[in-house]
Amino acid sequence: MFKHLNKDIPASIVVFFVALPLCLGIALASGAPLFSGLIAGIVGGIVVGAISGSSLGVSGPAAGLAVIVLGAIATLGFENFLVAVVIGGALQILLGVLKAGVIGYYFPSSVIKGMLAGIGIIIFLKQIPHAFGYDKVAHGELSFSQSDGENTFTELVNMLDYISLGAVMVTVISLAILLLWEKVLSKKHKIFTIIPGPLVAVVAGVAYYIAMNGTGEFAISPDHLVQVPVPESAADFFGQFTFPNFSAITNPQVWITGVTIAIVASLETLLCVEATDKLDPQKRITPTNRELFAQGTGNIVSGFIGGLPITQVIVRSSANIQSGGKTKASAIIHGFFLLISVITIPFLLNKIPLAVLAAILFIVGYKLAKPSLFKQMFNLGYKQFLPFIVTIVGIVFTDLLIGIGLGLAVGIVVILLNSYRNSHFLHKEGYDVNDNKFKMTLAEEVSFLNKGAISRELHNLPDDAFLELDVRKTRSLDYDVIEILDEFSIQAKERNITIKIISERGVEENPDSYKKFFEKDKKQTA
Repeated sequence: MFKHLNKDIPASIVVFFVALPLCLGIALASGAPLFSGLIAGIVGGIVVGAISGSSLGVSGPAAGLAVIVLGAIATLGFENFLVAVVIGGALQILLGVLKAGVIGYYFPSSVIKGMLAGIGIIIFLKQIPHAFGYDKVAHGELSFSQSDGENTFTELVNMLDYISLGAVMVTVISLAILLLWEKVLSKKHKIFTIIPGPLVAVVAGVAYYIAMNGTGEFAISPDHLVQVPVPESAADFFGQFTFPNFSAITNPQVWITGVTIAIVASLETLLCVEATDKLDPQKRITPTNRELFAQGTGNIVSGFIGGLPITQVIVRSSANIQSGGKTKASAIIHGFFLLISVITIPFLLNKIPLAVLAAILFIVGYKLAKPSLFKQMFNLGYKQFLPFIVTIVGIVFTDLLIGIGLGLAVGIVVILLNSYRNSHFLHKEGYDVNDNKFKMTLAEEVSFLNKGAISRELHNLPDDAFLELDVRKTRSLDYDVIEILDEFSIQAKERNITIKIISERGVEENPDSYKKFFEKDKKQTA
């Protein structure tokens, strides 16, 4: 975990600056004390990060739970709500013990990619008002319909009446630094890869605010800065912690809220795990049952000390990956940065303009929803593109879970229409432990519903194995399964596993790309 600190520490700094306003914003959107959002961010980084098996996933308070939390606090009161958070965490641990993590494998690749692109678009749109100095809506508000009665697009119109030239200047300067750092300077000298661009942008933003001294047309107003609670003493700091009222544990509404938190938080976590693994350059696989256990433990700890519910969060995870994070050390370190900064320098954090953080999130959002991704999905045909685009539209115009549900429904309909003929998809033959030789035969129809089992069989192969993969009978091989094979081929090289593939056009060992191989095979068969 500590072999790549030269990459993980700079990445953790970026994640810290992304997480800070999100923790505060989600707490605000949830109707909870601001400090509860920071507690969840700290616990998500340190506790969940230490227990989790995810190399790049970062956990914290989730925007997807904000509406549930808002209603629960209004109904139960904050101290009784914390009991529900603890109950939800215990139920997540139980789900992990019961191996419910396998649910994450049953979401098609097109829906996961649609989720990433949809969140990228939402992040980008939601940061535009902050970039122009209009901060009526908190950073954690990611749903289309907002708590103030407005929506994502009407907020952009309202913004035009409140443009701050100072915020615009900071946004432009920050974007210039970020792009120059990534595209030019990082390729010129090693020092520019050690010092993260976002840190420089934040320092420049703070310097701009101090230099303008709150006066003039291009000044930054105090309400356009990060707002971290500032305790006046140690007693004041510890007084911010709230503890659950366990006398409410017999309240049926508390249990209903706890079950709801467990289900929604687990589902959101599993979806983010799947998405994060796809973004991972090394294509590592996160143990999903262990992740549920880690998230449950985090929620119990967070609930006990007054924090919001926790999930793995794709915004922070993608920022971690894009910043060059290599191991889970970056997630843990970002949690310590949150803890130390809140205790020692909250007054300094409160000089950071929100426009700087908006610029950082602009880059994150764009990379999640690159135009090249839309072109790639379109070229894969309607079976991939239709669930992909429906997921995006659903997320942008409703919220995360509804959008994913719509995309999944479309994906299931497409699969049912095209892959109903054969329920068997995988046969193991010639299982010879002594020779370390294995033979697998894929059946006529293989869909994304089968990718979990195929992935499990492949990753259970021992090191130095020889695998003969027979696809001569296969007439329909889902793109998701081809991705599984491509991703496994990276691990196979590291584990010295030889793969011989037998198809209509002949035999080939260790093909460079299974996608290209099956494209050629399809053309020759036709």
